[in-house]
Amino acid sequence: MSRCGTIYGVGLGPGDPELMSLKAARLITGASVIAYFRKAGRPGQARQLVDTLLPPSAIELPMEYPVTTEIALDDAAYAETLREFYEDCVARLLAQTEQGADVVVLCEGDPFLYGSFMHLHSRLIDRVAVEVVPGITGMSGCWTASGTPITYGDDVLSVLPATLSEARLTDAMRSADAIVVMKLGRNLPKVRRALATAGLCDRAVYVERGTTAQQKVMRLADKPDDEAPYFSMILVHGMGRRP
Repeated sequence: MSRCGTIYGVGLGPGDPELMSLKAARLITGASVIAYFRKAGRPGQARQLVDTLLPPSAIELPMEYPVTTEIALDDAAYAETLREFYEDCVARLLAQTEQGADVVVLCEGDPFLYGSFMHLHSRLIDRVAVEVVPGITGMSGCWTASGTPITYGDDVLSVLPATLSEARLTDAMRSADAIVVMKLGRNLPKVRRALATAGLCDRAVYVERGTTAQQKVMRLADKPDDEAPYFSMILVHGMGRRP
């Protein structure tokens, strides 16, 4: 019987290539097939992170999102379009493993934290061998870049997607000790308003492209505009018990 390959979901860490795990680097340098998500017309952040590690002989399978912000998240067409996209990605990956190839799927941050790979994992897990390699999360890279611990003592940390409604964001912010707000982009004005209502604007820190050469860290109050790329976050550091 021919051997079926394994699919590896490999976490790349927060953006600095040196923050990849040894296991991630070993799998990437030995990869015969490499897959990665990207926006159409872009090289893809994940692919750029491994540029110096990838063997020239590796087969590349870019998986290009059919939509990003063109359709509203709550539109049924958005879910259906992405569902078809992930099914197509799964078919392409399985075609490689059925030929005996192992496939390394590149994942920014950690594969099981708000990443696209989880949507492949749920479709693959009962059909092929899958191994997940964890990575340093983008949020830990950002709070390290801020130079201040995110939590102290008994602080409760809340991770909030900026895509939530303003009311839900405000309620969650009011009940949290420390906060990470992800998926900023065009949601930054809404997040600012929620922070203001929760009385947290003065404690909010904006981090853009944390741990990379393009890193920016500033108090949110000092940010003069509402432009925020995908790789940006807002932090509210905890102020809990200290010895």
